[in-house]
Amino acid sequence: MSYEKCKEEYIRRIHKVQDYIENHLDQYLSIEELSNAAGFSKYHFSRIFQSILHEPLAHYVNRIRMERALFLLAHRTDKNMTDIAYALGLSDSAVFSRAFKNYYGVSPREYRKEYSKNCKDSFLLSEYNKNTAKKEWAGNPFPVTGQITIENIEEKQVAYVRHTGTYDSLAKKYAGMVQNLFAYAKNQHFLVEGQNWILAIYHDNPEFGEESQFRTSLCLTVPKNITVKEDGVLGRMKLEGGLYAVGHFELQQEQFSDAWNYMYREWLMGSGYIPRDSYPFEVYLNNPDDNESHIIKVDIYVPIESIHF
Repeated sequence: MSYEKCKEEYIRRIHKVQDYIENHLDQYLSIEELSNAAGFSKYHFSRIFQSILHEPLAHYVNRIRMERALFLLAHRTDKNMTDIAYALGLSDSAVFSRAFKNYYGVSPREYRKEYSKNCKDSFLLSEYNKNTAKKEWAGNPFPVTGQITIENIEEKQVAYVRHTGTYDSLAKKYAGMVQNLFAYAKNQHFLVEGQNWILAIYHDNPEFGEESQFRTSLCLTVPKNITVKEDGVLGRMKLEGGLYAVGHFELQQEQFSDAWNYMYREWLMGSGYIPRDSYPFEVYLNNPDDNESHIIKVDIYVPIESIHF
């Protein structure tokens, strides 16, 4: 195997571990379990993980847990400290409180109280075009609105290429990533007329995560009967089924931030739903270069569940 092929295989395995961690945060994650998910010896796995992601394994798992904790404390007020501890794979609320305070320097109860008191003045949920968005927010909170529908979708298989870093760096690499994705689709015969969604999955909540570590997957849905051959660039995962609020928008590029904030701040708060503990995504419905105004038709999917009082 050539050096490049070997390197691609290592990266593919680390991407699989990232997906595994994200899908099993409610469980205790041992080094044996994670090394098995990657297909590496447990004696070498931690060094390999750190050399590729430039972050120690234990720090990575803890960071993802603590960022998920922020989301649950802020937006899932129906969950108490014990519920959140279990959702994060921790044994009880005391262990969770210690871990949270060690990481952020404040107790989870204090954070929830402060967030509730100050959330109207906190930063926007979307970091796209943040300077423009924050300026508009002051005078016109919801300059973009859209039709919202509630849809129950089936689980889907997706092939993806992944970016880790800021949304600014993603914007610079976006076109090349899309070209790579479609080259793979052509070579592996993914494309089936009328059956492929083109979408972007946002694995990290920009309200709480570290900007330099944001993970974004550009994806194509692939019929379940088609086998995706993975490597260091292309991965395969499942798009979670279930209930979603779907915002239907026609936007200019600089309006994406407004659309996301309309869904989360205006629609969601009065909807009778709360965010489900899964990732949101965008589905792109047209090629904006095909129209003079460069209008982007996009559906924004936010995972939801009913509020239980």
